[in-house]
Formats: sequence, structure tokens, C-alpha cells
Amino acid sequence: MDYSAANQPLWNFIIQMGMLAVSVLLANILRRRIPFFRRSLMPVSVLAGFILLAFKYTGLFVPDGDILEMLVYHTIAMGFIAMSLRTVNKEKNEGRSVGFKSGAIIVGTYLVQGITGLLITIGLAYTLKPDLFKAAGLLLPMGYGQGPGQANNIGTTYEGMGFVGGRSFGLAIAAAGYLCACVVGVIMLNRWAKKGLLKGQVGVHESENLSADYFQDKNEIPVSDSIDKLSVQVALVLIVYLLTYLLTWGLTSAISAISPGLGKTVNSLLWGFNFIIGSVLAMLTRVVLDKSRKIRLITRQYQNNYLLNRISGFFFDIMIICGIASINMEDLTGLWIPFLLMVVLGALVTWFYLKKVCTRTYGDYANEGLISMYGMLTGTIGSGVLLLREIDPELMTPASGNLVLGSSYAIILGAPMLVFVSLASRSDLMCFVTLGLAILYFMALTWFLLKKEKKAAAAAKQAPEA
Repeated sequence: MDYSAANQPLWNFIIQMGMLAVSVLLANILRRRIPFFRRSLMPVSVLAGFILLAFKYTGLFVPDGDILEMLVYHTIAMGFIAMSLRTVNKEKNEGRSVGFKSGAIIVGTYLVQGITGLLITIGLAYTLKPDLFKAAGLLLPMGYGQGPGQANNIGTTYEGMGFVGGRSFGLAIAAAGYLCACVVGVIMLNRWAKKGLLKGQVGVHESENLSADYFQDKNEIPVSDSIDKLSVQVALVLIVYLLTYLLTWGLTSAISAISPGLGKTVNSLLWGFNFIIGSVLAMLTRVVLDKSRKIRLITRQYQNNYLLNRISGFFFDIMIICGIASINMEDLTGLWIPFLLMVVLGALVTWFYLKKVCTRTYGDYANEGLISMYGMLTGTIGSGVLLLREIDPELMTPASGNLVLGSSYAIILGAPMLVFVSLASRSDLMCFVTLGLAILYFMALTWFLLKKEKKAAAAAKQAPEA
């Protein structure tokens, strides 16, 4: 085998990853040294993605588009698997009701974004842009609510159905979502700072004083035994992802064998939403490991939450950088009107909807719940936690737990979004049907939240009397 530079397939991936690392370090330097970037609260990964995008359009370095797309696709699944493998500390869990309601809020936001996006694209298709792909409005919740991974997957699917530039359109919405999280988040944080609601200066963090309990739970495997603890966490993630591939392959093969027509519609969605299958399998793996420990089949806890958090953060950082860097601005030609309308109106409706429901649901930590949810539902869970730390530096409120627990419930409650994404792209009629179904589902979730609040209020009134 030729190990020299002449063997491009051998070295290309390493070169791409090396330049990705350069962009990360450069973005970190800019954020630490330049006050504008530091105060903006823009995550390093987002800034690194824009740096790599600038490299591409200035000709300094042109990333390999296929490698970027591959990394976006795989890292979103492995990031969610790592998150779902984490053990649950029942003593710190705020309860199923809060998690379920947080999941309903998350999916409600997806629906608000989807309804807004569809109204924009359908309206433009019948007025200013008759050639516009009407289902493109559903890329708003994919980009804002779920991030560049899903924007990439669904955008690519829609591109295959005739939406020219669909992938770049979805990724551009996801990138704009990070900017909305930073801009709107910083504006509101500074307003709250003037009212005395923040501890410390916005964008300035003190070093953390962490105890051993932060890094590991009781009865875990040693840090370094015959195999390193980090290696065990990576192995668990990769094994679950392998099972995800095998299960998805089995499902799609069976569907195609039974009904080839259904297979053409469903199979691409199953592969596109493989992170959901991976998350479910990771949760099942976690349950199996817990049960095995209880019956003494195994004696140690293999998962380490701290390392799994770091692994998921690593994968999500790569996903964000590659997603932004793979945007092709040329593909947005002729799509700037729907893009700008969706970006601006999407940011506004997301904020006002979350302000309404978070105030009613989270009570005495409504601001923490609002800013964290807005950061996550325009960017990722990372940007949500970043904004939350400015108002809750030690994460003492349940807001951070609601992001994680709510996201788990949102996987289940958000399952109809798979149907909506598929239906809307089939025909103009199905696009209108999807819009109607989304409105009905949104009304059902809203009714559920209001019913839960009335029960909680009634229980609170009865408690003093008892």
C-alpha cells in the first residue's frame, strides 16, 4: 500500500479533520480574545463553522462536501445515543410530569415553527413564487428545532423530490437559528441583567469547583483498568450505533419486500431519522444494563455520565461545524425571500410561544426555563445550556434537567412529525392536509398542558387545607 501523499484517499479524511480542528482552535482564540465574540455568546462550534465556510469561499481551503455531509449524518445519531445512554439519578429527577410537560413544550414549539413555515411557503407559492416547493416550510422546525443534522437529512430528502437547493436551504436555516439564539438570547440576558436577575457579567465565566461526585457515580468501573473507562463509553456508543444500522436495515428491507411503493416513501425517512432509532436502542441498552446489575449478572456500572456528556458534546460540535461549512450559498439563489421570512418570523413566534408556556409551566424559574428552551429550540441543547448558565451559573434550577428529560419525551411525542414531513412532500393537497393535522395536534398538546396546569393548581389549593 502506498502511504505517501500521492494516495489521496488515505490522507484526505485526515486533512479534512485537521482543518476542522484548525477552525475550532481559531474560533476559540477569537472568542476568548475579542470582546465582540465573547459577549455575543456564540458557541465556538458555530463560529468555527463560519470560519470554515469563509475558508471555502475565499479559496484558502475547500472542504470535501461528501465528508462533511457524512460527518453531519453520523454525528447527530452518535451524539443522541451518547446522551440516551446516561444513567438517570432519581434523587435529582424533578419528576415525570415536568419532563413530560417539557417534552410537550418542545414538540409544541416544533409544531408552531412548522405551521409558520408552511403558511409562509404555501402563501409564497400562490403569490410571488409559484415554483416554490410548498413543503419546504417544514425545514423551519428541522433547522431551528432539531439542528443541522435533521435539516441536512430532510433537506436532502426534499432535494430528491424536486426542491432544488433543499439541503443548503435547511442548513442555512439551522445556521441562522444559532444566530437567533445568540442575538435574541444576549438581548434578553442584558435586559434581565439591568433588572438585577443575573449573577455576574454576561459572557464572563468563573472557573468551576468540581467534586469527585461530579465525575462519577458510586460502584462505577475504575478509571483505568485493563481497559480505559473512556474506551468503554465509546464502545457502548458504537455498539448501539451498529445495532441501529442493523435494525434500520432490517426494517427497510422488510418494508421494501412487503410493499415496494411504501418502501420508497418510508425508507428514506427511517434512514434520515436513524437518530431516533438509535436513541430508543440506547435507552433499552441502559435499561438492560440496569436490570443486569440488579440481578447481579454484572456488578459494576459501565456508563459514566461525565464522559458520555463529553462524547455527545464532541459529536454535536462536529455536526454543527460541518453542517454550517457545507452550506452552498449558490443553492439559495431565488430562495432568499422565503429564507428571510422563515428565519425572522420563526424567531419571533418561537420566542412568544415559549414565553407564554414557560411562564405558565415553570413558575418560579420561568426565566431560566424560557432562555434555555429558546436557546435549544433555535440552536441545540448546548446553546440552551450556554444561555442558561448566564442566569443560573451553577444550574441550580430544574431548567437544565428539563432540557434533557424533555428531549427524551419529545422523541416519543414528536413521532407525528415524521408523518408530517412525509405527507407534505407528496402533493399540494397533502401539504394542506399536513397543515391541518399540525394545527390539530398543536391544539391537543395545548389542551394537555392547560389540563395539567389546572390539576396542579387544584392540588396546590387543597394541600394547605389538608
